[in-house]
Amino acid sequence: MLESALDKMAENILSLDEASLSNLWDKYKNRMEHFDTTREWEKSVIVFFIINSVRVKNHIFNENILSLQKKENKPVKQPKAKPDLKLVK
Repeated sequence: MLESALDKMAENILSLDEASLSNLWDKYKNRMEHFDTTREWEKSVIVFFIINSVRVKNHIFNENILSLQKKENKPVKQPKAKPDLKLVK
């Protein structure tokens, strides 16, 4: 039952957008740094580390993808700063 609950939480966390999470990083870092004995402080610590875990997971994932592409001699596609958009009338 515990593993099932953790698996479900992980599935929900994986569906969250890293950019949106990163925007909340400072908020939860500040809450965490101001210790008090409330349940809200405890939750802020958990949320802070969830945000960090998603960031670390994505970093490791991207590094491994780049490494695999280099091994296969595929050209490494660098992420674009902005998407190519076309005006549609």
